[in-house]
Amino acid sequence: MPNTKSAERRMRTGARKQLHHHSVKSKLKSLEKQYLDLVQTGKKEEAAVAYRQMTSALDKAVKAGVVHYRKGDRKKSRLALQLVKAK
Repeated sequence: MPNTKSAERRMRTGARKQLHHHSVKSKLKSLEKQYLDLVQTGKKEEAAVAYRQMTSALDKAVKAGVVHYRKGDRKKSRLALQLVKAK
């Protein structure tokens, strides 16, 4: 239990941030899964579109502080390699 008013506020804002971060990370995971499915099935044009969506979502998550920038860069790099291998 928080002992001060500011600690109570931080607890409330932390809970709101946790919910928001959870939804953003869930969206990232679903986008990545869709992209990987397209790469596996060999749909290259659709996979390229999904890659652009994935990188855009990753960049937004990094900008918001949900994901560390190095993790975002690493993900984008590895996903791009998979797209190149598929082509």
